[in-house]
Amino acid sequence: MGYETPMPVQEEVIPFLLGDDNDVIALAQTGTGKTAAFGLPILQKIDVPTYQPQALILCPTRELCLQIADDLNDYSKYIDNLKVLPVYGGSSIESQIKTLKRGVHVVVATPGRLLDLMNRKTVDLSLVKNVIMDEADEMLNMGFTDSINAILAEVPENRNMLLFSATMPKEIANITKKYMKNPKEIVIGNKNEGNKNIRDIYYMVRAQDKYLALKRIADFYPNIYGIIFCRTRKETQEIADKLIQDGYNADSLHGELSQAQRDYVMQKFRIKNIQLLVATDVAARGLDVDDLTHVINYGLPDEVESYTHRRGRTGRAGKTGISISICHVKEKGKIREIERIINKKFEKGEMPSGHAICEKQLFNLVDQIEKVKVNEEEIETLMPQIYRKLEWLDKEDIIKRVVSLEFNRMIDYYKDADEILEVDERGGRDRGERGERRSHAAEEGFTRFFINFGKTDGLYPNQLIELVNKCVPGKVRIGKIDLRENFSFFEVEEGEAKRVMDSMNGFELEGRRISVEPAQGKKGDGDGKGRGGKRSYGRSEGGYKGRRDSKEGGRRNDRSDRGFNKKERDSERPWKRTPAARDARKKRRF
Repeated sequence: MGYETPMPVQEEVIPFLLGDDNDVIALAQTGTGKTAAFGLPILQKIDVPTYQPQALILCPTRELCLQIADDLNDYSKYIDNLKVLPVYGGSSIESQIKTLKRGVHVVVATPGRLLDLMNRKTVDLSLVKNVIMDEADEMLNMGFTDSINAILAEVPENRNMLLFSATMPKEIANITKKYMKNPKEIVIGNKNEGNKNIRDIYYMVRAQDKYLALKRIADFYPNIYGIIFCRTRKETQEIADKLIQDGYNADSLHGELSQAQRDYVMQKFRIKNIQLLVATDVAARGLDVDDLTHVINYGLPDEVESYTHRRGRTGRAGKTGISISICHVKEKGKIREIERIINKKFEKGEMPSGHAICEKQLFNLVDQIEKVKVNEEEIETLMPQIYRKLEWLDKEDIIKRVVSLEFNRMIDYYKDADEILEVDERGGRDRGERGERRSHAAEEGFTRFFINFGKTDGLYPNQLIELVNKCVPGKVRIGKIDLRENFSFFEVEEGEAKRVMDSMNGFELEGRRISVEPAQGKKGDGDGKGRGGKRSYGRSEGGYKGRRDSKEGGRRNDRSDRGFNKKERDSERPWKRTPAARDARKKRRF
């Protein structure tokens, strides 16, 4: 099978499993050769004439269950009559019962289905000598704790037990105390540490640009072969459908698919008929697919341990891989936490431009043309006609036409595509992109205004409309609204512009003066700093980030005092007129 020297986890684990009464806790990342580490010694210890389960392997998912069973069948190719049975939900339990009655030596099982068979009294674990728990941390995360306790209670005490895990949560310690005797702890690398052969890159984009960013990343790597991780089944299916509609070789893998559908998708992925597999965390656990180039996180997972398992799908067996995360600014805290756990710094990626993507794709095509294998005999009879058909074209014209035939669609797409706006970790525009963003001109017949309140103040479109109606007498037609974190823009009809500005500037909100000014387009660098690094208070669309002080003399208002919460909306309105504004209103009345 091409194995020449043992990998570190194999070198450490195999001697223990060849002995007796040796319990082992092995902390190792996926892709380090774990299956052979426990598979080879337990197969060697099988008493083949005894057709009864002698080794039990527990794993969290159907896919991992099948993968382990396939590997064990490969390892035992020259052991006559050795039987390995995968036991998992989603397939016929009757056929599994029939196979068990005929006799098997190794059972590879998901906890739920194995417990079902035990309750039916169709599986006997009394002769089991080795118990292996693979991906133990994920089994506990999936809620299999009770099932595992029930299963281990039926296994003989005088057996070896091996627990494999990529991370070491507290729940595993409880299992080890209850069922393991003085376990030997083997750590490959450092605890919870990530594979050093994997590059971790993140792109910080707006939430509405995440899919466009995904497409650009996929296009920038023409030979990509990877998994895209999504948080929910619904999102997984939606992203896969979009990719398929846009012409990518993609498909989805999640819990709502039947077992036959999942097997079909996985078979296509393994033979590389699918380049991009869009999957949930649970569905992708245990996918042992060689040569994955990329793992793409369509948003970071809630649990840091899940990121460790995701990235472990690539960079396996000493190869290199890339883990890419498409994030929005609210996930910056997760990035820092993951960096701390895996003891590795993320790289901040620069979103590839349309020109760079087209260039990369074109050179990839040239490489393919250069390396293509020509079957001289098969095409020999056709070539004279082809030469006559193309004889009026010179070499340069033919090359141009081949390139255009392949890439006109992509070139046209990126020629008209907007550049994706990357954001910095404060939520503002990234400096590298500020100069590229198109100006926000107001709609025809409207004037665009700046207002010094944003999302952090609890301001949303309905609150902004309510505020304008409250401050400005009479009806006002409001156009586009553009909300930012600390400020916003809105449009009103040109004829109402002066009245709106004069009226709203006469109001305060919880002691803080409302400031409404005409948006002046892009002036300055957009991070609220003028030349020389001093704080600027200009109301440019590049970004208002000045202090918002109360009129009493400089104390920054606490966010809890800024109005617009439901309690204030339902009772007393937080805005009020200044004395000057009240006097002006009295004069207008009379």
